[in-house]
Amino acid sequence: MPSKFMLKKPDDVPGKAWPAICIGLFVAFGGILFGYDTGTISGIIAMPYWLREFSTTDDNELTASQDSLIVSILSAGTFFGALFAAPFGDLLGRRYGLMAASGLVFNLGVILQTASTSQPLFIAGRFFAGLGVGLVSALIPMYQSETSPKWIRGTIVGAYQLAITIGLFLAAIVNNSTKDRDDSGSYRIPVAVQFAWSLILVVGLFLLPETPRYLIKMDRYDDAAKSLGKLRRLPVDDPAVIEELNEIQANHLYEMSIGKATYIDCFKGTLGKRVITGCLLQALQQLTGVNFIFYYGTQYFKRAGFQNPFIIQVITNSVNVASTFPGLWMVEVMGRRNLLLMGAVGMSVCQYIVAITGTVAGTTDLPAQRAAIAFVCIYIFFFASSWGPVAWVVTGELFPLKARAKSLSMTTASNWLLNWAIAYSTPYMVDSDHANLQSKVFFVWGSFCFVCIAFVYFMIYETKGLSLEQVDELYGVVGKAWQSKKFRPALHFADVDANAQRGQSLADIAANQERKRSVQHEDIATEEKV
Repeated sequence: MPSKFMLKKPDDVPGKAWPAICIGLFVAFGGILFGYDTGTISGIIAMPYWLREFSTTDDNELTASQDSLIVSILSAGTFFGALFAAPFGDLLGRRYGLMAASGLVFNLGVILQTASTSQPLFIAGRFFAGLGVGLVSALIPMYQSETSPKWIRGTIVGAYQLAITIGLFLAAIVNNSTKDRDDSGSYRIPVAVQFAWSLILVVGLFLLPETPRYLIKMDRYDDAAKSLGKLRRLPVDDPAVIEELNEIQANHLYEMSIGKATYIDCFKGTLGKRVITGCLLQALQQLTGVNFIFYYGTQYFKRAGFQNPFIIQVITNSVNVASTFPGLWMVEVMGRRNLLLMGAVGMSVCQYIVAITGTVAGTTDLPAQRAAIAFVCIYIFFFASSWGPVAWVVTGELFPLKARAKSLSMTTASNWLLNWAIAYSTPYMVDSDHANLQSKVFFVWGSFCFVCIAFVYFMIYETKGLSLEQVDELYGVVGKAWQSKKFRPALHFADVDANAQRGQSLADIAANQERKRSVQHEDIATEEKV
């Protein structure tokens, strides 16, 4: 593992790294679908023309229930899309699954939204677009994790979050450009632009290989060797390719020997611990309150009396994009645990300051407005450089091959379930006719950020620099998350006899292998002395 982040691969890693890096970064482009679709709605539902056409009230405003439904229906679709990602990813494969999700399902939603002139068709379109986004959001980290070299895997998977932030930023730019149009182009242009994002992803996927781990799972060893050879730019019979493939296959055979991969099995043993960790991590990522700013930010700033709410939204999205870059560097330098801890502390402090400022000084006071915007931007920095990308990195690394699709679909679905709950409940939380929390809502998000600190300390294992197969050993050997930094891999799955060692724990098998290696080393040393 290199001591600092760099795109140059370590000297002891065979082959070339750039093909896998380029492929992983290109696939991350699918995050733009997620981010852009999320970001467009914030501006569209504040556009004067759209409100005149789609509102059902005399004052051309949305009711709290309509506001909730229109924004949150995307998240409802993504929840089901994430759950469907498991059969999609296992039956069609990671690559064809991504092509079907973005090219067919997502585009159906875009067509319906573009054609709509009233709420029902627009809502239906957002549901199907959400279904496509949900599928993509589970399949992309899966594809990236299964193809990326371990020494830079965190940065590549984290780039998915970077693409999401770029999508949010592009949505804010397009919304700001079309908001004053007095025709259907005001909302149809921002919606229809999404065809371009899905087309780029689908065309690119035609040229990319299937992941070698999926091919091993399907018992297609020769195809897996060709795929890995392309990713590493090595011949299929190269010793490095054979060794890596054998380790992947041996790990998969061992995992299959100790149990199946049904949904019930996903909640047993260390796998259950990992699924719960992944689900809570993704849920807490949403409960930090970031999507309050990106879903309802324009409306919130507008109703609170802020000047130029659309410009503020562009500023917050610019900070979001720029702040993701240091996160991609820090994830391989600081590691997953330290970066998540730092982010949770920073977010909690910022949210409380925004809440106190808005509650005490009020949002009509200009210095208070500026302070609130400043700390919202600092909060976004901490989120975008830590919890934004690292949540996807950690969940992409946690699971064994046999259960990866099912487990990742459940963790991603938990992200979208909370995303939906927050999108649906927020108008009621801040609306003057209901809870009327206004700036006090930031106390809620700040408290959840405080919970994140304890969660990371007790639940998040350090997986920096480990192969996906070594993560299995980590969870089998180390019982407490805060002890995970001391872990050093000692197990070679290629030397495990899955049938003979059935029932043995990974800790026992690793200890036996270590003893054998020590004995062999002593024998060699004795022979050399003689």
